Amino acid sequence: MAWYKNASKVKGFLCDISGVLFDAGPGGGSAIKGSVEAIKRLKDAGVPIRFLTNETTCTREALVTQLRALGFEMETSQVITPIPAAVKVLKERNLRPFYVVHKDALPDFAGVDTSNPNCVVMGDAQEYFTYERLNEALGILMNLENPVLLALGKGRYYKSHGTLFLDVGAFMKAMEYATGIEAEVVGKPSKTMFLTAVKDLGLDPDDALMIGDDIVNDVGGAQAAGLRGLQVRTGKFRPSDETHPPVKPDGYVDNLAEAVDLYLKHR
Repeated sequence: MAWYKNASKVKGFLCDISGVLFDAGPGGGSAIKGSVEAIKRLKDAGVPIRFLTNETTCTREALVTQLRALGFEMETSQVITPIPAAVKVLKERNLRPFYVVHKDALPDFAGVDTSNPNCVVMGDAQEYFTYERLNEALGILMNLENPVLLALGKGRYYKSHGTLFLDVGAFMKAMEYATGIEAEVVGKPSKTMFLTAVKDLGLDPDDALMIGDDIVNDVGGAQAAGLRGLQVRTGKFRPSDETHPPVKPDGYVDNLAEAVDLYLKHR
């Protein structure tokens, strides 16, 4: 059965950002065709939505400012990223991190004690994934009696400026291999992130639809948490995703605009 035949059961949307709403590029990137209007149509129809992203190269406020400049109507409170959840974990467990993250994301970690680190936090550091920085993180973990490695996501790669780049998951796996430590993933595809977003909508998992371009972290992660997962053929989507062995989306659409159009026609 086509996914939209059950549209009446969907009460709210979770939506990835990069590759679904916009493509990164010069001057802040560009909105994917129809995505600005699609978000507005959901808002006008009274459909609650949260934007679920593993973006950790900037603060939430900076990301929302960038998206508003592209024409999207959204509030910072609607955007859910891994950093607030990571900060909560750090404070609850008295963890003092050594950061392997992008410098522009550091303001969202304000108030966290970083003296005498007893854990490592890895995010999408991009050019800050230096050999020296990674070796320093390695040394800290190897010298701890109870080492903790937190990862703000598990993505293998992402697309920016029309090119694929290694994501945090690749560096996380290298650190796991070198240290023998299993990382704790705070961002997608962890169930916690999806369930936090659903709870924020005031819904049950079965009432929500996740739309993403990442077959594993968006779609697979959502389905594992009890949500429906829909994949768009934009962003990092590759034709091979449609024959992905373990993950079978509830449906495919060419873009977000098509998903919203089908949903609103059949709900």
